[in-house]
Amino acid sequence: MNAFVLADEFAPLFPLSPKFILPEDKRPQLSEVNSLDSIPIIDLSDPSSSLVVQKISRACEEYGFFQIVNHGVPEQVCNKMMTAITDLFNLPPEKRKELYTTDHTKNTKLYNYYLHVEGGEKVKMWSECFSHSWYPIEDVIHLLPQEIRTQYGEAFSEYAREIGSLVRRVLGLVSIGLGIEEDCFVKILGDEPRLRAQVNFYPPCPDPELTLGLPVHTDFNLLTVVLQSQVSGLQVIKDGKWIAVPAIPNAFVINLGDQIQVLSNGRFKSVHHRAVTNKLGPRVSMAMFYGPNLETMIGPIEELIDEEHPPRYRSYRFSEFLEEFYKQEGSRRMVKEVFELPN
Repeated sequence: MNAFVLADEFAPLFPLSPKFILPEDKRPQLSEVNSLDSIPIIDLSDPSSSLVVQKISRACEEYGFFQIVNHGVPEQVCNKMMTAITDLFNLPPEKRKELYTTDHTKNTKLYNYYLHVEGGEKVKMWSECFSHSWYPIEDVIHLLPQEIRTQYGEAFSEYAREIGSLVRRVLGLVSIGLGIEEDCFVKILGDEPRLRAQVNFYPPCPDPELTLGLPVHTDFNLLTVVLQSQVSGLQVIKDGKWIAVPAIPNAFVINLGDQIQVLSNGRFKSVHHRAVTNKLGPRVSMAMFYGPNLETMIGPIEELIDEEHPPRYRSYRFSEFLEEFYKQEGSRRMVKEVFELPN
């Protein structure tokens, strides 16, 4: 197998360059990761819908993450999407370079994450990411290298349609678990939610103990649906310990974003997670983000506030949240905490 070459520097990644090596206190300590415990796996085809709601609520309270199986999204739609993603990252670096930018305001972009460390240094993450809006897909396709335009456009259009329906279904179950109207979250986000896709590519790494694929973070949106290849790398923090999320065939990982934690007044969690690397082979994941647009007002839902449960967060316009998010770039972000009300 040829060594993967990053689009922004045209240099093979082997051996591990110092620019990827984290200070000791920021390294993943892979031997300490708990692989016996993991996030709940929930079968959406269970005939008892009340049991499904119960399991989802418990997962949202305890983990902020769960996997779903028998979700109704056709396997071939997912396979087509994964093939298109893999073909994108198999393009020569000079082709991918056309999409590369450090300007986070661009709608369609290829980029890398990094972590600020002491002394003002930046450590690059062991991954390359491609991000764009869900719609209109034509705005994305015309920027792609010619070879994959049709393939990626067709695969993504079909995939986004399926994920849009799945998101509404999952949010309905989450709402019922909170005891609010089934379409409450969808109504709050209105007719123009912020819909983003992010593809993550993690090449095989010569020394996974020294670096990370994605830094420790929470998602700033409402809900994320992740499709991952059959190589695990996602890890979630639970009770102060990292737990590994196994790659399960035909499953989606669902994770709650910061906006659900705020809207649920802290009852449901948005938790820190990260991606680690591996020596064996490349890993690919596709995250579909569903969140508020810049003008949406976010704050604890009124029905969830009473004397026993006073508001834990102040209300804000989502643009204010995003501003704070970018202010904390390169650090272990703590954005929702800025909006917490004093006890």
